[in-house]
Formats: sequence, C-alpha cells, structure tokens
Amino acid sequence: MTTEPNPSPDPNFNEEFSSEEEPLLITDEMLTAHPERDRADFESGMSSFPPLTLILIALNIAVFVWQINTGSLLSKDAIIASGALERSHLFRGELWRLFSPMFLHGSLDHLIGNCFALYVMGIACEHALRFKQFGIVYFFSGFCGSLLSVMVQPGPSVGASGAIFGLMAFIVVFLYKYQKSFFIRDRRIVFVIAAWGLFTIVFGFLTPYVDNFAHIGGAIGGAIAILFQKPFLLTKVHRS
Repeated sequence: MTTEPNPSPDPNFNEEFSSEEEPLLITDEMLTAHPERDRADFESGMSSFPPLTLILIALNIAVFVWQINTGSLLSKDAIIASGALERSHLFRGELWRLFSPMFLHGSLDHLIGNCFALYVMGIACEHALRFKQFGIVYFFSGFCGSLLSVMVQPGPSVGASGAIFGLMAFIVVFLYKYQKSFFIRDRRIVFVIAAWGLFTIVFGFLTPYVDNFAHIGGAIGGAIAILFQKPFLLTKVHRS
C-alpha cells in the first residue's frame, strides 16, 4: 500500500504568522503625564554671549581700571568722590549716586565676584527679556537697592550686587509665574538660585562690610519688575 506524500507547507504561513503584532506591555512611564510636551523649553536658543550683559561687565572692568588710576580705593573720601552711594551727598541733590555705585567696586575680588554672578544671571535673564527689557530690570533693581540702602544706612556703598540680586529674584519669579508656559530641564536650578541668594543675604548680616540692604532692595526691585512688563520670551512663545 502506498501513502500520499505530505502536502508541502504553505510558503506564506510563516510570513503571515510573523506579521502578527506582539502583545503591548504597558509601563508606568507610558501612563505618566508629560506636561512639558505642552510647554516651551526655556533653555532653547539661550546664548552664551548675551550682549548687554557683556557690555555691563566690560563697563564694570573699565571703571575699576579708572578707579585704580585715580586712587579712588585709597580712602573713604576718595571713593565717595568717585561716585559711591552716600546719604549726605544724595540729600544735596546728587541723585545720580543712586545709579553710579552699580559700576564701582571696592576691590578686585569684589569686581570678579560680581562680574561672574552678573554673567550667570545675565545669560538667563537676557534670554527671557532681550536687550531693552533686560536693561530696565537691571537698572531698576540697582535703583531699588540703592534706595533701600541709603534709607537704612549712611554709606558709602559701592557695587553691582543690588542689580544682580534683582536679576536673581526676577528669574526665580519668572520661572515660577510662567511654569505653565515653560519647563527647564533641571528644576533644581530655581532652588539653587534662590538658595544662593538667601545664603548670601544671611552671610551678609554676619559680615560688617557687606551692604545687605542693597541686596534686599535689589531683590525686591527685580521681583516687582516682572509685574509691569511682559517678558519678550513669553510673547515669542505665544506667537508660535
């Protein structure tokens, strides 16, 4: 008795079977919301060479060279004559002293520390504000710092730190206020900036030569500044 040969397998059988999709495994990550997908990346397009920030740094350095050449660091009277904030001179009508201290420094390490902080804060703030608005926030913060300083103590006082504290306060308030419009890749940066400013103020009260009220006034000015202007970066996001 002969047997029929087994029919050859369907050549398309394996192909059809392999084309079937594998079961999908659901993970916790897939079920987690990603709100940042609906927000703009704050750091996108941020420049390492913010123009006004670099101009301000260059001016601070140039004025310090002038201070050394004119001997304004040699005595209290000399630094007052160079434009330091001092109450009795301000009350005589020298209102320009509310701004001139922003470009004066008491030592080389004072200058270097302020220029470094200005560069770090300037990168973020000028990115959010652009040239004109950044200048308004910077000088308004410095003005508020000088105003509170001279109200509390007679001076003399010099340094750009009041304006820099305004930038610190501005960027913290900005990122908090517009957290639904922007996300940052590392949220700890806001905490670091706030902690840095708070530590500096606390340390300032322990150091007799630090004008802490200029720091506090500048921070108040920077926080207030965000209330009366709409940052350029926010308008750019809303247009896109």
